[in-house]
Amino acid sequence: MNKIITKLSIKEKIGYGLGDTASHFVWDMVGFWILIFYTDTFGISAAAAGTIMLIARFWDMVSDPIMGIIADRTKTKWGKFRPYILWMALPYTILAILTFTTPDFNQTGKVIWAGTTYFLLMTVFTAINLPYSSLGAVMTADSIERAGLNSYRFVFAFIGQLIVSGTALTLANFFGKGDNAKGYQLTLILFSIISFILFMITFSTTKERVLPPKKQQESLKEDFKNLFKNRPWVILFIVGIISFVMFAMQNLSIAYYFKYYLGNEENVQLFNVVGTIALIVAIPFSKSLAKRFGKRNVFLASSLISGFFFMMLYLPGEKNLVSIYILNILAKMSYAPAVPLLWTMLADTADYSEWKTHRRSTGLVFSAATFAQKAGWGIGGALAGWLLAIFNFVPNVTQTETAITGIKLMISVFPGLLYMLCAVFLYFYTIDQQTCEIMEKELEERRNNDN
Repeated sequence: MNKIITKLSIKEKIGYGLGDTASHFVWDMVGFWILIFYTDTFGISAAAAGTIMLIARFWDMVSDPIMGIIADRTKTKWGKFRPYILWMALPYTILAILTFTTPDFNQTGKVIWAGTTYFLLMTVFTAINLPYSSLGAVMTADSIERAGLNSYRFVFAFIGQLIVSGTALTLANFFGKGDNAKGYQLTLILFSIISFILFMITFSTTKERVLPPKKQQESLKEDFKNLFKNRPWVILFIVGIISFVMFAMQNLSIAYYFKYYLGNEENVQLFNVVGTIALIVAIPFSKSLAKRFGKRNVFLASSLISGFFFMMLYLPGEKNLVSIYILNILAKMSYAPAVPLLWTMLADTADYSEWKTHRRSTGLVFSAATFAQKAGWGIGGALAGWLLAIFNFVPNVTQTETAITGIKLMISVFPGLLYMLCAVFLYFYTIDQQTCEIMEKELEERRNNDN
């Protein structure tokens, strides 16, 4: 009998994790800086920027499941998912540079350029990140080992975030020497080169082991029917969207909070660095907490506790930096263990579908994750842009009390309530550790009988 390898080497875990470091060198430039880049450097309105982000999500509703379907049907000597890391790394990094390039166009031309480059970047993000995320589900069949793999993944992901959120403005100022447009472009060139190299390391150090049943016949109708009958998957799909709306709204608003409320734009980098370190410190507890209390329970508690601390960020005054930093640290440490669990639990829903239906469609299952990620960022980014307009934000001037109140709500109460809402949906998630153990045992028996 061929038993699927379940224990992964440290080398393979690190190699896999570096793929998310690579992704974050670009993704966090979008996640932290794209809105303020569009309004204060590129030169389009907050409402236009928010609309671009939202419109791109309608395409994602089509492109994400298509990519999942394509990946599930890909057959190469490297597997189903790994080859896309090789094929898409260069387009991803080139489009990142173009997205942060400011052409000498009029307003209409700039909106078209911003919309086109953002649209294409998100499309290629799907083409590399969906297979990358799916890869983590087929490197091992052990659910707890996957939790450990995803802990490595997100430690390295947040190392990327630490670098980007902590150095981007400094590098843009250094490279630009007063020309912000040039500074952003050169910063992206540097980050893109690093991203490409790291993706190549991921491709060369990982291996796919969990395969669909040999007798499985291709059927889109069956795959989609099974997907939407998979209640745990539906719940995680909703939770994913809500979570990423929260992340996007808060991350995109932080720069405005520091620039216009605290009056210290450069300090946002230290704030991001400290928060990211808090995440990195707490993420390794994810596997042990999940093993002891169950993945769902850890995720649910994380949503409630961190949501509360995020809401409390509304209270400190502009001079009370200590309280602002402490609340941010507590919030980030509270939700950190749940970060890898969303992706681990999605892998469990792929197992659940195979267990129930004798069909496996890992790529399609993980298309929910990439769609939720981009839909959340798009909706959150759109809301951030529209809310700035509603609260009468005007770039590069002293803000009104209304605008300041709005900015404060966008980094505290609004995202806090959204994250607490996730707990309501997670209450109905039904795959516990006992179910995972039963699934693993029965699926292993089926695979052995196929060989």
